[in-house]
Amino acid sequence: MPHTRLPYPAEFRRQIVELVRAGRDPTDLAREFEPSAQAIRNWVAQADKTEERREAKTETLTAAEREELIRLRREVRQLRLERDILSKAAAWFARETGAVPSGSSGS
Repeated sequence: MPHTRLPYPAEFRRQIVELVRAGRDPTDLAREFEPSAQAIRNWVAQADKTEERREAKTETLTAAEREELIRLRREVRQLRLERDILSKAAAWFARETGAVPSGSSGS
Protein backbone atom coordinates (compact mmCIF):
# COMPACT_ATOMS: atom_id res chain seq x y z
CA MET A 1 0.00 0.00 0.00
CA PRO A 2 1.50 3.39 -0.97
CA HIS A 3 2.41 5.74 1.79
CA THR A 4 0.19 8.82 1.81
CA ARG A 5 1.25 11.97 3.56
CA LEU A 6 -0.94 14.43 5.37
CA PRO A 7 -1.37 17.68 3.41
CA TYR A 8 1.13 20.42 4.17
CA PRO A 9 -0.30 23.24 6.30
CA ALA A 10 -1.60 26.23 4.35
CA GLU A 11 0.85 28.59 6.08
CA PHE A 12 3.81 26.39 5.05
CA ARG A 13 2.60 26.34 1.42
CA ARG A 14 2.12 30.12 1.47
CA GLN A 15 5.68 30.65 2.75
CA ILE A 16 7.11 28.35 0.06
CA VAL A 17 5.14 30.23 -2.63
CA GLU A 18 6.52 33.54 -1.32
CA LEU A 19 10.07 32.15 -1.47
CA VAL A 20 9.55 31.16 -5.12
CA ARG A 21 8.15 34.60 -5.92
CA ALA A 22 11.17 36.15 -4.21
CA GLY A 23 13.40 34.32 -6.67
CA ARG A 24 14.18 30.96 -5.10
CA ASP A 25 14.18 27.93 -7.40
CA PRO A 26 11.54 25.25 -6.65
CA THR A 27 14.17 22.53 -7.13
CA ASP A 28 16.40 24.10 -4.47
CA LEU A 29 13.46 24.47 -2.12
CA ALA A 30 12.52 20.83 -2.71
CA ARG A 31 16.02 19.77 -1.64
CA GLU A 32 15.91 22.03 1.41
CA PHE A 33 12.36 21.18 2.47
CA GLU A 34 10.33 18.03 1.98
CA PRO A 35 7.82 18.70 -0.84
CA SER A 36 8.77 17.87 -4.42
CA ALA A 37 9.68 20.61 -6.90
CA GLN A 38 6.56 19.80 -8.92
CA ALA A 39 4.36 20.15 -5.83
CA ILE A 40 5.91 23.56 -5.18
CA ARG A 41 5.32 24.62 -8.81
CA ASN A 42 1.71 23.46 -8.47
CA TRP A 43 1.29 25.56 -5.31
CA VAL A 44 2.65 28.63 -7.09
CA ALA A 45 0.37 28.05 -10.09
CA GLN A 46 -2.62 27.62 -7.81
CA ALA A 47 -1.74 30.77 -5.87
CA ASP A 48 -1.31 32.68 -9.14
CA LYS A 49 -4.67 31.46 -10.35
CA THR A 50 -6.34 32.30 -7.05
CA GLU A 51 -4.85 35.78 -6.98
CA GLU A 52 -5.42 36.29 -10.70
CA ARG A 53 -1.74 37.10 -11.15
CA ARG A 54 -1.47 35.13 -14.36
CA GLU A 55 -4.17 37.23 -16.06
CA ALA A 56 -2.42 40.43 -15.02
CA LYS A 57 0.85 39.19 -16.55
CA THR A 58 -0.70 38.30 -19.90
CA GLU A 59 -2.84 41.43 -20.15
CA THR A 60 -2.13 43.24 -23.41
CA LEU A 61 -2.28 46.91 -24.23
CA THR A 62 -5.29 48.36 -25.97
CA ALA A 63 -4.78 50.16 -29.27
CA ALA A 64 -5.15 53.53 -27.53
CA GLU A 65 -2.61 52.58 -24.86
CA ARG A 66 -0.17 51.36 -27.50
CA GLU A 67 -0.52 54.62 -29.45
CA GLU A 68 0.03 56.64 -26.28
CA LEU A 69 3.11 54.59 -25.42
CA ILE A 70 4.58 55.21 -28.89
CA ARG A 71 3.78 58.93 -28.63
CA LEU A 72 5.34 59.20 -25.16
CA ARG A 73 8.49 57.35 -26.20
CA ARG A 74 8.84 59.67 -29.19
CA GLU A 75 8.33 62.69 -26.91
CA VAL A 76 10.95 61.44 -24.42
CA ARG A 77 13.45 60.95 -27.26
CA GLN A 78 12.79 64.51 -28.49
CA LEU A 79 13.08 66.00 -25.00
CA ARG A 80 16.40 64.23 -24.38
CA LEU A 81 17.73 65.55 -27.69
CA GLU A 82 16.63 69.09 -26.81
CA ARG A 83 18.15 68.80 -23.33
CA ASP A 84 21.49 67.70 -24.79
CA ILE A 85 21.47 70.57 -27.30
CA LEU A 86 20.63 73.13 -24.60
CA SER A 87 23.32 71.75 -22.32
CA LYS A 88 25.94 72.10 -25.06
CA ALA A 89 24.69 75.58 -25.98
CA ALA A 90 24.82 76.72 -22.35
CA ALA A 91 28.40 75.48 -22.05
CA TRP A 92 29.35 77.27 -25.30
CA PHE A 93 27.75 80.57 -24.21
CA ALA A 94 29.41 80.32 -20.81
CA ARG A 95 32.83 79.99 -22.50
CA GLU A 96 32.08 82.81 -24.96
CA THR A 97 31.00 85.24 -22.24
CA GLY A 98 33.97 84.36 -20.04
CA ALA A 99 31.86 82.87 -17.27
CA VAL A 100 33.89 79.65 -17.59
CA PRO A 101 37.53 79.82 -18.72
CA SER A 102 38.19 77.99 -21.99
CA GLY A 103 39.65 74.50 -21.49
CA SER A 104 38.66 74.44 -17.83
CA SER A 105 37.94 71.00 -16.47
CA GLY A 106 36.49 72.27 -13.22
CA SER A 107 39.66 71.67 -11.14
